[in-house]
Amino acid sequence: MRKINLSILALLITAVAVVASSCNMEKKPEKARQIPLEDFFKNPEKTAYKISPDGNYYSYLAPYESRLNVFVQERGKEEAMRITSETDRDIAGYFWPNNEQILYLKDDGGNENYKLYGASIDGSEVVCFTDFEDVRTQITETLPDIEDEVIIEMNKRNPQVFDPYRLNLKTGEMEMLAENPGNIQGWMFDHDGKLRVAFAITDGVNVTYLYRETEQDEWSEVLTTSFKDELSPRFFDFENKNVIATSNIGRDKSAVVVFDIANGEEVEELYSHPDYDVEGVYFSRKDKKLTSASYTSWKRERHFFDEETKKLFARLEQDLGDYEIAITGKNKAEDVFIIRTYSDKSLGAYYIYDMNTDKLEKITEVSPWIDENEMANVFPIQYQSRDGLTIHGYLTLPKGYTKETAKDLPVVVNPHGGPWARDGWGFNPEIQFLANRGFAVLQMNFRGSTGYGKAFWEASFKKWGREMQDDITDGTLWLIDKGIADPERIAIYGGSYGGYATLMGLVKEPELYAAGVDYVGVSNMFTFMKTIPPYWKPMLDMMYEMAGDPVKDSLMLREVSPVYQVDKIEAPLFIAQGRNDPRVNVDESDQMVEAMKERGVEVEYLVKDNEGHGFRNEENRFEFYRAMENFLNQHIGETE
Repeated sequence: MRKINLSILALLITAVAVVASSCNMEKKPEKARQIPLEDFFKNPEKTAYKISPDGNYYSYLAPYESRLNVFVQERGKEEAMRITSETDRDIAGYFWPNNEQILYLKDDGGNENYKLYGASIDGSEVVCFTDFEDVRTQITETLPDIEDEVIIEMNKRNPQVFDPYRLNLKTGEMEMLAENPGNIQGWMFDHDGKLRVAFAITDGVNVTYLYRETEQDEWSEVLTTSFKDELSPRFFDFENKNVIATSNIGRDKSAVVVFDIANGEEVEELYSHPDYDVEGVYFSRKDKKLTSASYTSWKRERHFFDEETKKLFARLEQDLGDYEIAITGKNKAEDVFIIRTYSDKSLGAYYIYDMNTDKLEKITEVSPWIDENEMANVFPIQYQSRDGLTIHGYLTLPKGYTKETAKDLPVVVNPHGGPWARDGWGFNPEIQFLANRGFAVLQMNFRGSTGYGKAFWEASFKKWGREMQDDITDGTLWLIDKGIADPERIAIYGGSYGGYATLMGLVKEPELYAAGVDYVGVSNMFTFMKTIPPYWKPMLDMMYEMAGDPVKDSLMLREVSPVYQVDKIEAPLFIAQGRNDPRVNVDESDQMVEAMKERGVEVEYLVKDNEGHGFRNEENRFEFYRAMENFLNQHIGETE
């Protein structure tokens, strides 16, 4: 079709000679200044701000010895105190349980076996509450009304299941609240910190909801559904009777509902969107009311249940309306808020808003070395799959280009991980880095991506490497058809499932992609399912139904395992992997590299011994992206 179109245009040359001459003289946009790689991938200057329950202090993560540590600063004071000193690994997450202490999680070398630590805000003491080897700690309830206690879960007794514990932060004593019989995948507490609900996997693929009125009562089974029917209780109502949940039972899109958990019945639908799943539900603990819900179209959007919350966002938009706005923290009185801004071109800034004084104070830029005027635009796009589905996504073009002026650009196709997740709008350092280097970047929410309803999600079942891959291919062909992509200079790159999609892209479309970058991706569906973390194994039957059964679907899984299809790969490949990856075992990459070398196809391999599922340590990120840049420049870079 491209040749035919060119022939037709040739017939029109004489008729539009003046216009054509003018167009041919049009220059390409000047190349953007090449921004140092480190500016995109180094740790932020300050991030993850939180506020103490009394509102007198705020905290944040900032680099110390190239690792993100916790700092505490009194409001109105200039000096901050570093209260943690981790040098081997970034702190994974933290929060304020009370006004005197901060709790944080940290793993060892990316193994995701998180330990829980506590640090006093004067920096005088750090204690490890869960110092157990090969045990993963999860925070279940922060208990804001019980200052010296939190609810945690650990797989200490059995690696495959998590038991809930009440942890006393003063004494370090832990009380097991229930012993997991082996099928419980989640626990839920009421506003008084009482364990009232449990979620169990029955028959491998069904979910049973268990309820008890008090902690002294026996558990009762109140509802059993297929895992395909989502019921996600978010919190109890403020009488500790019904629960507020998101649910797609009897509907395609997840809605906010009131659910009678004691009787297993939906009481009322509070809000739904015709096109998108509701993702977030928010409430005021102080005022005991539902405040808002959120969903994602191409951007995050909100529905307000509460007029005061609506007015609060309207007030913030008066000063910050050029950016997306998120409330990331608030004090117990709910009159002092931590505000985060962001956009497609900026990691944004943090602010404190004091409702009593109506004062909005900027605290810091997250990454002040990023000049948003030098960043590329991210455009929402959509196209049709070959079987008629609408696929949404994002197209990022090098600075100076529009969708109308972009022609014959080198392209990196970037499918997301998950796969049951989605890409969204905001600042993505990978995407902006690639655009700064002259590459257009295509992201797409292929079938199975979340947020688009039950039918779109289920359309991905047992479609790894098949229709899911076709959606990615169709996006690439769409970009070629638009004239934006240079068909000779297209690479595919992704992490986790995106790494798998990279490998399958090279297998299925050997002439479409000139190169591939696989970052912690799956190569062998059989070994992948054998080496998943032990706490994933109770959900293995669900995985079999969603991706394929190694016994019943063995022929299909072999067909969609890239390691068995290396004879079809012609393009050079770069693979990066963390040796301690608990999700995608290092053997997945080892197998692929060995198979590629045996066939004599070019493959580069980067393994980091102190990383897991993705590179967290700053120096490793630099090494990976520098190697990826060199690889892409070699294979799809400028030809001039």
